[in-house]
Amino acid sequence: MEDRSSAIPGMLTGQTVIVTGATGEIGAAYAAAFARSGADVLATDLPGARDAGEALAAKITAEGHGRAVFVPGDVTDDSDLADVVRTAQERFGGVDALVNNAALYQAIGTKRPLTELTNADWDRVLTVNVRGTWQAIKAAVPAMREHGGGRIVNIASTVARSGASGFAHYVASKAAVEGLTRAAARELGQYGITVNAVAPGLVDDEASRTLNSGDYLAQAAGGRSISRGMRPDDLVGAVLWLCSPSSGFISGQTLIVDGGQVFG
Repeated sequence: MEDRSSAIPGMLTGQTVIVTGATGEIGAAYAAAFARSGADVLATDLPGARDAGEALAAKITAEGHGRAVFVPGDVTDDSDLADVVRTAQERFGGVDALVNNAALYQAIGTKRPLTELTNADWDRVLTVNVRGTWQAIKAAVPAMREHGGGRIVNIASTVARSGASGFAHYVASKAAVEGLTRAAARELGQYGITVNAVAPGLVDDEASRTLNSGDYLAQAAGGRSISRGMRPDDLVGAVLWLCSPSSGFISGQTLIVDGGQVFG
């Protein structure tokens, strides 16, 4: 795991972080960077990703910075989420931060006009991307309250601001994640829990290359102030910072990380 991220050794020593959707390129970059910053990491993803998740946890732990363990789970299943939180408490002593990275994107398959989406298409994406985010928050909050506070970072998307053709259900889901972030920030601040979102631009990873043509990716890169392809590691600094003590008076905000394409 080459470290091109902005992980700061020791920045999160003693913290326990749950990362959902941890076996994809972006989730794995988060998990590895948290460990390099000294945190213990509970990585979770669907049961079908068990082999990849256990390999990720073993590699992170072998690097010797922070400990990592993989627990399979579905973010739309309350019992799975309870197991994830319980394991974090038993193995690492609590839950200090949650990164809600799990989402349906690559699994959407072929982009289609909104008039061709079915009710099942719509419900499938909104269930994972919005309800799953809410369910993970709901599961983690009691453990954070026991610790006297915590950090929640939800992963949104710049498409909620700019729109995008071909997957209206995904765009709508990420707009809803921003709204949920604000509502949760209002409710949970009294417990010392901050809730923020990071909105990435189009990341040049396997998932994006599956859904988008090379020309589309190149056009996205060319429209940025920093005109290059966006890597998973480009997101790490913002996510780590929002989970750190340095961001303790920031809540309800969405931080856009896209190389300067979408402003505001």
